[in-house]
Amino acid sequence: MRPQMAVFALLASFFGLLGLDFAASAATTERIVVNRYSGLAIAGFDPVAYFTDSMAIQGLPDFEAREGGAVWRFRNEGNRASFIAHPEIYGPQFGGYDPVDLGRGVSYPGNPHFWLVAGQRLYLFGREENRDAFAAEPERFLKEAASRWPAVERELAQ
Repeated sequence: MRPQMAVFALLASFFGLLGLDFAASAATTERIVVNRYSGLAIAGFDPVAYFTDSMAIQGLPDFEAREGGAVWRFRNEGNRASFIAHPEIYGPQFGGYDPVDLGRGVSYPGNPHFWLVAGQRLYLFGREENRDAFAAEPERFLKEAASRWPAVERELAQ
């Protein structure tokens, strides 16, 4: 009887691992920058805090929401509720990809520590230099990124 139990435990562990791996990959999406293992958008930082506190603040597991195939974290229930009501406002533009690189047709993930709120929208940048360039000429970079985003987004979805 013991060998049968060992085989059963081994099979249960194997299928359990498959289930965990599937859950992590199913929770992610290429259209939004997420951690491929946890499904967390923007490394778990609270997207609303960029607006309300003018700083990058780590969200908490107690305040999560699912939107756009990603898991978003918030520092409190008020920020969570604001995001749920208006994800198009509080979520990073271009799915969290760097708009300067998008303007060149490249999908480079933004870093939650290199950010800027411009025109009441959140933008994340892969490098500090890109954020500074964008801040100097936001209209130019937004025009270039917006023109290339549909093609890049289609590519990411494949």
